Amino acid sequence: MDLRVGGGYRYVFGTEPAKSFAFFGRYTEVIPNARFVWTSDESDEGAISTLTLTEKDGKTVLVFSELYPTKEAADRACEGMEDGMPEQFAQLDELLLLLGEGREKSS
Repeated sequence: MDLRVGGGYRYVFGTEPAKSFAFFGRYTEVIPNARFVWTSDESDEGAISTLTLTEKDGKTVLVFSELYPTKEAADRACEGMEDGMPEQFAQLDELLLLLGEGREKSS
């Protein structure tokens, strides 16, 4: 991962090469601690993803959105997201709690 404008990323999931899947693209906007925009270049149907972080009442609000080139591409990509996205954000919540506990112990 090269988190800068023009930098790229590549994630590979799977333990066997024949059964693995790679996600890759490039960063088009990087504002540390505020906004990140990246492409998904695995196919012509890849999304442009945007993640924004803002503060509200002393807490961080994360907003994630994806823009697909066509409605059909969005429909195909969203199959299964009803389960996958909430699970990913639940895992992020757990990680942030653990990181927060670690900070409290070191203070």
